Amino acid sequence: MNETKAKKIMETLLVPMDIRIDGERPWDIRVKDPDFYQRVLSGGSLALGESYMEGIWDCDALDRFFEIILANRMDQRIKAMGGKVIWDLITARMTNLQSRARAFIIGRRHYDTGNKLFSIMLDKGMNYSCGFWQGAHTLDEAQEAKLELICRKLDLKPGLRVLDIGCGWGGFAGYAARNHGVRVTGVTVSKEQMAYAREACRGLEVQIEMKDYRDLDQPFDRVVSVGMFEHVGWKNYRTFMRVVHRCLTPEGLFLLHTIGGNRSVKATDPWIRKYIFPNSMLPSARQIAQAAEGLFVLEDWHSFGLYYDRTLMAWYDNFRKGWEAVRDQYDPQFYRMWCYYLLSCAAAFRTRRNQLWQIVFSKGGIKHVFKAR
Repeated sequence: MNETKAKKIMETLLVPMDIRIDGERPWDIRVKDPDFYQRVLSGGSLALGESYMEGIWDCDALDRFFEIILANRMDQRIKAMGGKVIWDLITARMTNLQSRARAFIIGRRHYDTGNKLFSIMLDKGMNYSCGFWQGAHTLDEAQEAKLELICRKLDLKPGLRVLDIGCGWGGFAGYAARNHGVRVTGVTVSKEQMAYAREACRGLEVQIEMKDYRDLDQPFDRVVSVGMFEHVGWKNYRTFMRVVHRCLTPEGLFLLHTIGGNRSVKATDPWIRKYIFPNSMLPSARQIAQAAEGLFVLEDWHSFGLYYDRTLMAWYDNFRKGWEAVRDQYDPQFYRMWCYYLLSCAAAFRTRRNQLWQIVFSKGGIKHVFKAR
């Protein structure tokens, strides 16, 4: 396919969606290399992201660009034309990409990117998950509201033993111990997170360990997992639920806070997989329910994915404003990659392609109507 034909195909796709090539509006794209068209049509989302990272094309409002193309199902349009789907998910591999041997890859590749990077982007509590913006005006308020919402749903009381699977930088552990008097054990697969969390929770009834969730085998009154289930993988969903089940006391509660997808898949977007979250994938409601079936009673399912759009845009604003403080540690391509990640994900939540769920399970069923919201 020559460059002229490839450009015409791209224009055929974009113009009906009111996106112009080399237009002047914020959501229009500016192409700096004619190889862009053929490269993207043949290479899909990986080529789209990589060519942006390399500066081959640009857009003043990436979130608006992605909002438009996701809302218009551009992937389906390309499929109907017989071309390669831009958001095509790779065929499921035979190997377990989230096995014990590979469990710490996500820690090294993403969460160990640098505590200073995340500190300029996140709230003061270093919470790297969706905030709860109901009544909140700032990112700090939204994240504290999320933490308090989780504590209410878990009915935390002083002295309870709480397990935090995927504890991050200790935001929930510290908040729950400080404000609700519980004893928290947090586990992470990131050295940087472990070091930061231990310091942030110093003096509190909090223990932070670097450990794979499959090695957990102690009793806890409550279990919480915030933003970690996206790294578990479809082959391990049932294993994860069994681990939680064996760690949870008979009267205990388990809260799962996770991004979710509208369809059951066995892989993720190739650009996200290569550059942001290796070996990750988004669970569907069906996959979560099947994994928990026979182990737990589902007490509550709370959806507030639109709040992730606002959270990601707040992270983007913080990242952009704080970039000067960390730019000497990264190259310009990293800056473009990180902006692409935050803004494309914001659009995915804005268009409801991605969801955010908080799900509460019990072992044998609570004896009252659940009303912790």
